[in-house]
Amino acid sequence: MGKIKVASIFCGIGGTDVGMTGGFHFLGKFYPKLPVEIVYANDNYVEACNIFESNFKLDCDRRDIRGVLPDEIPDHDVLTAGFPCQSFSIVAQNPPRLGYTSVEGKLFFEIVRILKDKQPKAFIAENVKGILSANKGQALPLILQELTDAGYNVTYRLLNAAEWGVPQKRERVFIIGIRKDIKAELNFPVLKKIKKVIPLKKVILKSSEVESRYFFSKRAVDGLIKSSPIMNKGRAQNINGPCSTVTSHLSKVSLNSVDPVLKVGKRYRRFTPREVARIQSFPESFKLVGSDFHQYKGIGNAIPPVLMWYVGKEVIEVIKEAGRAKAKADSRYAPIPVLLSNQ
Repeated sequence: MGKIKVASIFCGIGGTDVGMTGGFHFLGKFYPKLPVEIVYANDNYVEACNIFESNFKLDCDRRDIRGVLPDEIPDHDVLTAGFPCQSFSIVAQNPPRLGYTSVEGKLFFEIVRILKDKQPKAFIAENVKGILSANKGQALPLILQELTDAGYNVTYRLLNAAEWGVPQKRERVFIIGIRKDIKAELNFPVLKKIKKVIPLKKVILKSSEVESRYFFSKRAVDGLIKSSPIMNKGRAQNINGPCSTVTSHLSKVSLNSVDPVLKVGKRYRRFTPREVARIQSFPESFKLVGSDFHQYKGIGNAIPPVLMWYVGKEVIEVIKEAGRAKAKADSRYAPIPVLLSNQ
């Protein structure tokens, strides 16, 4: 069996695709290359596409996926989609969580549209933990039913990235589907959890290596202390444990936000873009381009490559095993060659 062809929609900067292709190092561990070829990538966030294209030999389709016709997407074996999560997030309180009733929530149906037309062997979709309870618990059952009706046996699992070698407590729901005609065990890939979580201190820079612009001003710190001596909104991190979830909000983080920051002595600072990339488990070789604002946003929205590598590896193995079983069955019924003797 040749390479598994993957189409990546809502690809962002490419965290999904780094994980699916493999062949990278992170914190001294090598994640072997997987037999994958990314044949299509789509995202209408231009700055994220710029980062994607700096790391992959593939042009990113920057159109709104709603305007992309099925025949414009190459045939593929696996569809991956980290579909927009803001509508399902538990931190999206203003406006309230709208789930599948919002414009962003409805982008999920673009996945269904593509699956129905292209019928890849499998798909991997990812979203925030909040999807489990969105719309009073109605969103996820609708999503699972739509994916089932598209022709797939579907299952899902809540995974915490910190349990798979990522220095971050990031809980995300992964939904996996295998096309119904493929004879394969549908149980969610059994991943062997690591025994020890990776602490934040493994991926942060020394204070002397960090530019002053990443530190909050004395005025901002004094204001925080005056309003509350104990930081109950901003999240000063314990560097001996994994980091709290990093999100796209880091592009405008403040001491009064709920995003993680570092306390260094009596000073506070935000993470640098490279540190956030490390927290997300991107390899050092991954190129970051553009302004800090867009780097933070793109990295915060990404799927951690290390976690995606584990999920992708298992899905690929299911597909390959099904292919081997089919080939074996087909050979059983192959015509027996007739040997003609020379007369």
